[in-house]
Amino acid sequence: MSEVSTAPGLGWLQLAGTPHQIGVALGRAGRAAVQRHLPGHPLWQEVNAPAHAPRLARMAAATRARFPRIWQEIEGLAEGLGLPVAQVFAWNCRGDLLASVPDGCTTVMLPGPEPLLAHNEDGLPFFRGACFIAEARPEAEPGFHAFCYPGSIPGHTFAFTGAGLVQTVNNLRLTGVETEIPRMVLGRAVLASPTLAAALEVLADAPSGGFHFALMQRGDGRILSVEFGGGAMSQREIAAPALHANHALHLPRGLDGQIVTASSGDRQRRGDALVAAGLAPLAILRDTGGEGLPIRRDAADDPDEENTLGTALLRLTARGLDWSIHDRATGPARYSGTA
Repeated sequence: MSEVSTAPGLGWLQLAGTPHQIGVALGRAGRAAVQRHLPGHPLWQEVNAPAHAPRLARMAAATRARFPRIWQEIEGLAEGLGLPVAQVFAWNCRGDLLASVPDGCTTVMLPGPEPLLAHNEDGLPFFRGACFIAEARPEAEPGFHAFCYPGSIPGHTFAFTGAGLVQTVNNLRLTGVETEIPRMVLGRAVLASPTLAAALEVLADAPSGGFHFALMQRGDGRILSVEFGGGAMSQREIAAPALHANHALHLPRGLDGQIVTASSGDRQRRGDALVAAGLAPLAILRDTGGEGLPIRRDAADDPDEENTLGTALLRLTARGLDWSIHDRATGPARYSGTA
């Protein structure tokens, strides 16, 4: 295993082994940033409040029973972070415990002969420079590349796997949800899925907090927009260029009960207009225009406490997946390749 890159910007971490070993490596990579920023943060303190203990105990028991390998990864993550596993698990349940948390994101979905997903990963601003791409080779499951936040398991940002799955994830702020399996655990399980159909089965089978997944797989040709939460799931094939700005657009439960922040609404309206105008995906995701809050988010006083920490372009072609990852508002990709 190698340590996370120390160069400025988005790092790169190579790791392999058992679930526990993967978790320990992820924890060590994020330990300094987590110890610096999270224990005193109000959100960390809120999810670890005693009032949430019964729900967390229920979700922990369900995770251990249904996804023992992911639980082992969480235990390893806590060990690497030097923090109690209960606190780390609670942090990885933040979107299940609370309707609104600082996870934003915008996804552009372009169907066609070479389908493309383009994604802004928006998160807590103090993690800029501490996030990294995990190039993982887990024991007994497909390898993957995933954008990772310090202190969090992979599978809730953007990723692609050795099985040919491509995944981008947007937060849904659903209200009144009772959770059995944490949404981030389901996202991690998708990374282990051998097929698109298997991934959909994972997402449809357990009440969780709300997420939107854009999914595609090498050799399939479709882009699927999947919204889920609270035990409901809505799946649509994308037939025309579209954008998703982290609120439910077709999940009935979400349309009946969700929080749509000013940023989310503004990004959706501006993004829809730019998609209709035919702008290139990277230009859309770097856009700072419009009358409202911008798509590309760099303000220190962002009202949702979110900044754009990474941008991915993921295109399926006849030769495989062409991918590039950007960590700046201008200029070339930091990383790129074909998988």
